[in-house]
Formats: sequence, C-alpha cells, structure tokens
Amino acid sequence: MADFFEQLGDILFLDIETASVTEKFEELDPRLQEEWIKKERLIRTENPTESPGSLFFDRAGIHAEFGKVICVGVGFFQSKKKDNKLVYRSKIIADGNERELLLELNALLNRKKWVLCAHNGKEFDFPYLCRRMLIQGIPLPEPLQIAGKKPWEVRHLDTMELWKFGDYKHYTRLELLAAVFGIPTSKEGIDGSQVNTAYYLENDLEKIKKYCLRDVEVTARIFMAMHPQPDELTIEIVETKDSKKDHED
Repeated sequence: MADFFEQLGDILFLDIETASVTEKFEELDPRLQEEWIKKERLIRTENPTESPGSLFFDRAGIHAEFGKVICVGVGFFQSKKKDNKLVYRSKIIADGNERELLLELNALLNRKKWVLCAHNGKEFDFPYLCRRMLIQGIPLPEPLQIAGKKPWEVRHLDTMELWKFGDYKHYTRLELLAAVFGIPTSKEGIDGSQVNTAYYLENDLEKIKKYCLRDVEVTARIFMAMHPQPDELTIEIVETKDSKKDHED
C-alpha cells in the first residue's frame, strides 16, 4: 500500500482541449488548404459532393497538423498517510496564444519525472502535444521524449488501455467508464464535439476550461477505481489553480 501511494504522487493526470487552427477554412494557409482537402477525401463518409473544406470546422481540431491546443488540465494526488487521505489538486493552463500555453506546460512537465496519465492519451493527448510543441519550435519535455526508449521506459499510462486488459479491439469512452464506476459525469453543458463552437462562435473559453478540468478529475477517479483502496480512504478535492489568460486570436 505504501508503494502505491508513493507511486501515485508521481502521476500527473492530463487532458487537452483542441480547436481548429483557424476558425474558417479560407483563413488557412493555402498549402495547408490543399492538404486538408486531401485529408477530407479520406475521412468523408457521407455527402461526397459537399464543397471542399466543409468538414474543416467540425473535424480539423482533432488533427494536430490542422488544429491547436487551447487548454490543458492537469491534476495529481498528494498523500496524507496520517489521516488516510488523498488530496487531489488540479490546474488549468489556457491561453489564446498556443505557444505560450505550451511553454508553460513544458516547464511544468520538466519540473519532475512525472508519469503521465490520460484517457486515450497514447492515441491522442500525448502525440498531439508532441506534434504541436515541435510545430511551435519547443523542445519536448522529458516525459514526452519517447524516441529510442524501450516500451517499459516510457512513463505513460492510459486509462482506456488499462481497461482493455489486452483487448485491442475495444474502444471505451471516458463517460462510459464514469457511468459504470458511479463517477459523476464531466459532460455538463458541453462535450468534445462542441469545443470548436464554444471557442470560436461563443468565445467561451471558461466553459471549455471547466469541461477540461472535469475530464481530468474523472480520469483520476477512474484510475483510482481501477486500484481499489481501503474503505476508510478519503479523497479531498482542493480549489483549482488557474493560469488564465485572455482569449487572443
């Protein structure tokens, strides 16, 4: 049990929210417009006669080459063994200037040898961050440097992968795991498909930040549910730290 608490303190739970790099397809660099049209041909399943660029607003944000990071939520546990209590602390990093946001995240990730944990993080969050940092000319922080490492040397955890138990065919949504474990939903007022609308059309970064932080906390709670602890263990949620900066285009 003591080893679990010590290792738990090294885990940084993480979630990112992304948007298309520009609001409108026409605002995209012409070279990237050409590449997006090629990408669209691969992902379009309906209405093949729609005009080129019609999927950009709804789909570009999930592709790092055509999207950007607009906020990152992180959380971690601190153990109070004497009180048999875990204190969960979280922080949101949000900035209209993606490079400044990623520089702040970079500094946080370099602060210690974190083990990173996200839901579907190995397929989305971790590679997306790596790609956007390199695009912004930022050296990768140590926890994201995986080139040349053996699989057991990569300090990445993924709650979706943990739930698979070797079943590589199965995709499980964060919300489904929250439901089966009785964890309150993070989908209050917004879900991932609505982030671009909230960011560009509603100019509501606050709504996105709250959603992002709820996802981080749900991920942390799911991780704990997968590692059952004594009934007397309590988890205290403390106030979130916010490095808020105004939305800039």
